[in-house]
Amino acid sequence: MDRLLKPDEIAELLGVKPSTIYQWTHQGYIPHIKIRNLVRFREKEIEKWLMKLTQRGRNSRKVDVRELIEPPTIFPRLQDTKLG
Repeated sequence: MDRLLKPDEIAELLGVKPSTIYQWTHQGYIPHIKIRNLVRFREKEIEKWLMKLTQRGRNSRKVDVRELIEPPTIFPRLQDTKLG
């Protein structure tokens, strides 16, 4: 059986206030379980959740080279419109 952590333990682990942990549970942002009126967190689920949130750095987002070369056009080209 996984170790169950209390909200204040999770808050200390993540470096946030306990009220933030309660807010995250209410929003469904952090995995948790409720036992009657108690909120608890499975240690393994929190580890998986943290791994999912971990970013890999610059290589995690592929950049389209065309975005760097050609800026997007906002106005129609003047040569496409006929002037009076």
